[in-house]
Amino acid sequence: MEWSGEASVMALQRHGESAVILTVLSREAGLLRGLVPGGASARRAAMLQPGNRVSLRWRARLEEQLGTFAAEPARARPGLLAGADALAGVNAVTALLTYALPERDPHPRLADATEALLDLMDAGKNWAEAYLRWEMRLLDELGFGLDLASCAVTGTREGLAYVSPRSGRAVSAQAAGEWAPRLLPLPAMLGGRGNGGIEDALALTGHFLQARLAEAHAGKPLPPARARLVARLIASPPASGW
Repeated sequence: MEWSGEASVMALQRHGESAVILTVLSREAGLLRGLVPGGASARRAAMLQPGNRVSLRWRARLEEQLGTFAAEPARARPGLLAGADALAGVNAVTALLTYALPERDPHPRLADATEALLDLMDAGKNWAEAYLRWEMRLLDELGFGLDLASCAVTGTREGLAYVSPRSGRAVSAQAAGEWAPRLLPLPAMLGGRGNGGIEDALALTGHFLQARLAEAHAGKPLPPARARLVARLIASPPASGW
């Protein structure tokens, strides 16, 4: 078994005295893990920081084996280590991907969205809304996508104000009626009427990450890195704004 191409580093774990087990996300092969001999050295460790792009050749005698990576630098993203916001962002993204995705299951659109988001973080640009959209893409790719385009009851696209906590579909204020207290608010930045910014929008995606991914699918808590990022985005947005 052999694969070669570029990928972004998701995680690395020390293995023995000098090797690491590397986890990467590629567009063509999905999430891949492999052993990198000598990967714990100072020079190699710098190349294998989460978020960096690397050129890889993965080999394994059998498909079910861990396999071995030969890795070379492709493109560093030094901005991911330049500030606490970007570091929290890349930690959340990589933690959620390694938590949610099965190995060797390609998700090209999610990989493209991840690369674009990491580029924004690296460049120091405003990326909070891009991160929100990325979480929605993650839910969609896993089969838990939200349908916020029209009312689940009437089909109207006007006056959308709520989201069903079970179906993930939007509901208009008129159709909600007495059920409104049992529904989730649809923030304005996701097409709802009235107010609701990044805090409310991340609360919405967080509900479905918890209910559909963590509880119903994975059976274990969400990575703490996600909660740390959300707390940071809410409490301390950068001076440039989101």
